[in-house]
Amino acid sequence: MGWPKQLIVTAACAIASKKEYFCLPSGFLLIRAMSSQDIKLEVCVDSIRSAFAAEDGGASRIELCSALGEGGLTPSVGTLKVLKDSLSLPIFCMLRPRRGTDFVYDDREICAVLMDMDLLRANGADGFVFGSLNPDRSINVEHCRQVMLRSEGLPVTFHRAFDLTDQKNMHENVQLLKELGFKRILSSGFRPSAAAGADFLAQMIAKHHRDLIIMPGAGIKVPNLEEILTTTRCREFHASAMDTASEDYVAPTTTRMECDVTMGKQDIDPYYGTNPNVVRKMVTIASAMSC
Repeated sequence: MGWPKQLIVTAACAIASKKEYFCLPSGFLLIRAMSSQDIKLEVCVDSIRSAFAAEDGGASRIELCSALGEGGLTPSVGTLKVLKDSLSLPIFCMLRPRRGTDFVYDDREICAVLMDMDLLRANGADGFVFGSLNPDRSINVEHCRQVMLRSEGLPVTFHRAFDLTDQKNMHENVQLLKELGFKRILSSGFRPSAAAGADFLAQMIAKHHRDLIIMPGAGIKVPNLEEILTTTRCREFHASAMDTASEDYVAPTTTRMECDVTMGKQDIDPYYGTNPNVVRKMVTIASAMSC
């Protein structure tokens, strides 16, 4: 006989709140025996406050960036050091030297990436996130090899530069990245959002899940999470977990100064960070679906 839906939700809430055991009405004890199969949430953050919110909400890992409004750039060593001194979560650092949707880097930019890797690795980075393309949108194998060599065994995720490659070659490109040594691919399935690209993500996960992790990301929110998880059957997903239009609304994480001076176009709008309540809801949904 299957468990009642309410019981499953109760179990998910217990798991999300980090309780290992809880009593069932029948008197049996459910043990968290399938933790290795939990669907993990990676939260992308660009501030210390957001990183703490991600941990508080129950995230499994942090992708640390700067300037999420620009798609995420390489974070500062200082930010990493502060977080490594305080958080227990693994922290993967973005390696992206500038904004732009081309991901075509020259030799000086790659030199900067490799120097950033050295500094971030020396100060506690648990992994890296990187992607580089050729002008024809194929994967830049030479740049990837340089980064993998410099990672010194730390796991590296190939980021959403993958979504700019030709979707007709998706299986060949996944295999190429596996052979290069990447452990994960962050992808929206060649579409603006993971919800729109869920079918392509499902195809890649079905074919390659034994080889490396395909991690859906882009536009994942509480209302669409269950459908994305059901369609893709992913084991990990990626979200910023910001929500400014629900009952979980939180105030902007920076103060808006009452003057006409701004430091850039992004400063015109309030800056919002990760919401721990949104993280917690996502973790609860993922926990309920993990088994």
